[in-house]
Amino acid sequence: MFTGIVQGIRKISEVTDIEGGRRLRVQLDDLADNLGQGASVAVNGVCLSAVSMEKGWVEFDIIHESLNRSNLGRLKTGDYVDIERACSFGDEVGGHHVTGHVDCMGTIKEVRKTPNNRDIEVQCGKEWMAYLIPKGWITIDGISLTVVDIGDDWFSTSLIPETLEQTILGQKIAGENVNLEFDHTTKVIVQTINRMLPEIKEKVLSGMKAMKLMKKNNWCK
Repeated sequence: MFTGIVQGIRKISEVTDIEGGRRLRVQLDDLADNLGQGASVAVNGVCLSAVSMEKGWVEFDIIHESLNRSNLGRLKTGDYVDIERACSFGDEVGGHHVTGHVDCMGTIKEVRKTPNNRDIEVQCGKEWMAYLIPKGWITIDGISLTVVDIGDDWFSTSLIPETLEQTILGQKIAGENVNLEFDHTTKVIVQTINRMLPEIKEKVLSGMKAMKLMKKNNWCK
């Protein structure tokens, strides 16, 4: 579990293709302190397990599912990524609960610079828009952010100076891809309602038919 509060930007020192996926070596430096093998780390919002470590660098194996669903498959040596260590029970949740299971990639549609801030519009598949509400949560490249506006296939959010300085999102431009994770609670609610709707509709229609039949019988008496 993560909170969407990025702890630092770190450099990829090596990318290796392996059977069934890819291996990233990231120079975590101080963020590798007390990190054990198998521990979870969010890299651009994707939950990865540390498979080996030495002298401040840590290696992560990425399966094809994560490569296809996120921008990790496009990373190369020298690129920078957002890093967050997994939170522990009792830690302050400064953002919102983030699983590290990226839903899809979005594309930055527009970047607007405003005094001390930056507004960005992100485009994604229309099927994901049901999970967004104004002032709700969205995770972009591992960063917990607040949704501002919503369109048919896009949403906007605002970046404060701290976010611009502490994350890679401040360096991205229109046309670049970002990882998106939609709020888990919202997804559960929407999907549950969608599963229940056919049954609810059938019960309502059955009730309406029964009422019509009762009225008809009463008229006939």
